[in-house]
Amino acid sequence: MDLERLTRIDQAAWRIEPRGAMRVPGVIYADENLIRAMDDKVFEQTVNVASLPGIVQACYVMPDAHWGYGFPIGGVAAFDPAHGGVVSAGGVGFDVSCGVRTILTGVESKEVVRRQERIADSLESQIPAGVGSKGKIALEPGEMEAMLEGGARWAVAQGWGEPDDLERIEENGRMAGARPDFVSDRAKQRQREEMGTLGSGNHYLEVQAVAEILDPATAEAFGLREGEVVITIHCGSRGLGHQIAGEFAKEMVVAAESLGIELPDRELACAPIDSEIGQRYLGAMRAAVNCALANREILSHHARRVFRHYFPGANLPLLYDVSHNTCKVETHRVGGRKRRLFVHRKGATRAFGPGHESLPEALRPHGQPVLIGGSMGTESYVLVGEAGAETRSFSSACHGAGRAMSRHAALRRWSGRQIVDDLAAQGVLIRSPSSRGVAEEAPDAYKDVTAVVMAAEKAGLARRVARLRPLICIKG
Repeated sequence: MDLERLTRIDQAAWRIEPRGAMRVPGVIYADENLIRAMDDKVFEQTVNVASLPGIVQACYVMPDAHWGYGFPIGGVAAFDPAHGGVVSAGGVGFDVSCGVRTILTGVESKEVVRRQERIADSLESQIPAGVGSKGKIALEPGEMEAMLEGGARWAVAQGWGEPDDLERIEENGRMAGARPDFVSDRAKQRQREEMGTLGSGNHYLEVQAVAEILDPATAEAFGLREGEVVITIHCGSRGLGHQIAGEFAKEMVVAAESLGIELPDRELACAPIDSEIGQRYLGAMRAAVNCALANREILSHHARRVFRHYFPGANLPLLYDVSHNTCKVETHRVGGRKRRLFVHRKGATRAFGPGHESLPEALRPHGQPVLIGGSMGTESYVLVGEAGAETRSFSSACHGAGRAMSRHAALRRWSGRQIVDDLAAQGVLIRSPSSRGVAEEAPDAYKDVTAVVMAAEKAGLARRVARLRPLICIKG
């Protein structure tokens, strides 16, 4: 990215001054190396988002940002319905409520390493992964409606989860306002046999060792102990979310034109929040959020069964579950007063600071866990939200390493077999049904996750708590 077009705010923040149709500035959080490496499309998309009706304060962009559909991946924008604010399917993304959850195990990493091959094989057999993967659950129409309404609470009630998980999931495991009747039959059909599956792309289940504690007091509150392992799951709403996004993105193009909204990019198709189509999209999107929450709960159930087979009596409590492709109604202070805003986070994680009322009582004094996945086979991080992030980014932080090259470019450079062998030599076992999928997710196809999280920390968005090292990765 050309730095001459930016105003430097500090060591980890850059500003795009309003120009042309922009209603607010753009603010990009990154160190100099990260922002120089960002493609110019991130700049262009930030400018476009800052031009949408009803946007408040700024369009914020996280350190892991790269080119996305309409919004940059890593983009955050809040809209006020009282001032013509809009909702955009492209601003949420196609994998609605893609997110991450981390489960504590209390098991020493050396005990996992002793059984590493067997655990990897067992997880692979229990966790369906890959394009078009099918699970062991087939939902009839009534069950589909109940799942889309109930989210993780539905999964727990069916015996595919644990009640104590619910307070450690955003929205307590169920997003209110879901409207299954606004979800198309095609979307429901695509999801009928996909519950409890990982899918493809950058989705994974990893067994990770806590390699380093960086904030002892917060780590203790989170239950993280050096030398123990955790289980981290990254996935979303599968075919249902993709179908909803695609259908509404097309419909919003027509709606925007009929309502006189000038779109800087057709991929930013949107509609007023209070419009008929805006309300239908929000109802369907919330149903997709519940689908993702239920899906991750079911996957946790399968992973726990495997771990309890090898480690009888293991407790396996949930640390936290948070999405990074959503539009949430939140109250934020802007210009000295509280305003009810619709916050789009696309490839950006909610990162509430200490004292936030939505956090579980045990976590509230410390702040929200922010779960940051690295690229396949590299380290990941647990962060904690900072209080100052509310004014800097509507309480948002990065969501992962962020791609540094396209999947096509990765395929031209690496073979899946070689990556699997190289990582095995480093003590990381990969299990995947797709050699192509492994090549597309090559570790070096992503940014340096440590640089990304350090930039987020310097920007005051979230603070590092622990560094995680992978032992086993199940992916599509």
